[in-house]
Amino acid sequence: MEEKRNINDAAKLSELYKVFGDETRVKIMISLAQGKKCVSDIVSDTGVSQSAVSHQLKILKYSNLVSGERDGRLVTYALADDHVRTIINMGLDHIHE
Repeated sequence: MEEKRNINDAAKLSELYKVFGDETRVKIMISLAQGKKCVSDIVSDTGVSQSAVSHQLKILKYSNLVSGERDGRLVTYALADDHVRTIINMGLDHIHE
C-alpha cells in the first residue's frame, strides 16, 4: 500500500530539494550515478577540491541521499537508493528536452 502523501510533507520535500540546490552536490550525485566511488574518484570526476567533496558528502549522507562503506581506510560512496538515481535522471531528462 502506498504511503499517503499530503500537504504536511511540503516542508520535508522542500528540504530535500534544497539539498539538490547546490551545484557541487549535484555534480557529486551525477558522478555517483555511474557507480560506487572513493573521494579521489569523485574529485577527479567533478573538478572540485577534496575538502569541498568531503564536506558535501557529509551533507548528502545526512540527507540520506548518499551512503558510505568503509573498508579499512578506504571509504566508497554510492547513491543511497534507486529513488535518488531516478531523481537525477529525471532532472537531466527534463533539462535536455
